[in-house]
Amino acid sequence: MKIVVFLLSMCCMSVANATDTYSFGIVPQQSAKVLARKWTPLLRYLEQETGYRIQFATAKNIPTFEARLAKGEYDMAYMNPYHFVHYHQESGYQALAKQKDKKIRGIIVVHKNSEIASLTDLNGLELAFPSPAAFAASIIPRATLNNNGINIGTRYVSSHDSVYMNVAKGFFPAGGGVIRTFESVSPLIRDELKVIWTSEGFTSHAIARKAELDKTVYQAVLTALLALNSAEDKQSILKAINFKGFEAAENSLWNDVRALNIASMSIHKALEN
Repeated sequence: MKIVVFLLSMCCMSVANATDTYSFGIVPQQSAKVLARKWTPLLRYLEQETGYRIQFATAKNIPTFEARLAKGEYDMAYMNPYHFVHYHQESGYQALAKQKDKKIRGIIVVHKNSEIASLTDLNGLELAFPSPAAFAASIIPRATLNNNGINIGTRYVSSHDSVYMNVAKGFFPAGGGVIRTFESVSPLIRDELKVIWTSEGFTSHAIARKAELDKTVYQAVLTALLALNSAEDKQSILKAINFKGFEAAENSLWNDVRALNIASMSIHKALEN
């Protein structure tokens, strides 16, 4: 299966003459079309600042994205906290940057007219989740429900947006997501939902790089990302992805996720369960 790739248009001579091309994978929490619209301005900016060609890349669903991380197919990638911990160990991805001053929180949503008001009301129901290894949208809610003796059925529907749409249309009584994607989903869907539970905060998604990526390349990318924080004329780039800014990241920042002692499961085995 070919990676879904959108080759960005080249806007300046230095980029047009560049010969080095690097893929930037984005976890498919939303459709490829939506993600391309949101992330293309940032990647064009990185091209202009670094002189390298940066290809937007994603996958048709989260399991396919995970399989590509396992093979190290992306030069750089934006991935959830569990993915980073897992693929840092399995594939050698190294932390590069993260969203500035951001903690990720999982949520459970229900239809706005639902009588479900608490986690205990979910007992015996089938819930929608993006994928088995979606950290805050799936792993944390399922673990919380399990730890509280609340038994549910699970159905994986490929993306956060699919969860919200399925719950809004009444196909599932509830589903898991995260605050950021809930706030960015179409108002036509969001206005049909309400949040009944929010998790504690954890270190947010990582922008990670392959271990073998040339230091000159990833340092140039990091410098450009950090420069966005004070570039007043480019704040629309951050707004498009709903970020306040970027900060440099070290692998140890995700020790709070490691401390959860989530089993280092085989993601592909989880998909078969």
